Amino acid sequence: MKVVVSVGGSVLVPDLDADRVAAYADVLERLDDAGHDLAVVVGGGPAARDYIGAGRELGANEIELDQLGIAVTRLNARLLIAALDDRAAPVPPEDHETAREALRRGDIPVMGGTEAGHTTDAVGTALAEYTDADVLVYATSVPGVYDADPNEDPDATKYDEMSAADLVSLVSELEMDAGSNAPVDLLAAKLLDRAGLRAAVVDGTDPETVAAAVAGDHDGTDILPET
Repeated sequence: MKVVVSVGGSVLVPDLDADRVAAYADVLERLDDAGHDLAVVVGGGPAARDYIGAGRELGANEIELDQLGIAVTRLNARLLIAALDDRAAPVPPEDHETAREALRRGDIPVMGGTEAGHTTDAVGTALAEYTDADVLVYATSVPGVYDADPNEDPDATKYDEMSAADLVSLVSELEMDAGSNAPVDLLAAKLLDRAGLRAAVVDGTDPETVAAAVAGDHDGTDILPET
């Protein structure tokens, strides 16, 4: 299968820990050995938020802050590239065309962000659509998609599966509630709905859940295309 994995920076690099990055690389290497074609997009995590916070205090505008965040995502991507050694393309692709070329060569492209205003969730979803992936895995800091923000509502219920259109509606409602955390951002959800892709939202704090999601046996939420 062709698999795109969108790894949140908060689960890949919650702090600068080489062993954690190596654990993610180990899972990806096993998927590669199993014959899957892999592409990865990496988020910025706490380091990106620290840089953005400092930049805002220094008077940077929103586009400049986005560019700081993108730079951090690419640094995180380079860490994963180093762990994957010669399996990965040597530098983070800065656009989807370059990532697709790496896939066609048999390399694993590891991207960060691409442009201001686009989260890495959206980058990963667009890459999955562009490469006609079989499955997209969102490795997040939550166990799946809930009907409310589980950090705010202890009675929030997790969905085992849902349609991409329902995900768009849910994320729209969550993003209107200031301070709430959506499992993926609205642009990513809309791209997923347009693409008609199969996706899974899983708790990426354990890298093994990525392999489980690719196998279709996980405890997260399956996002299914409309039939």
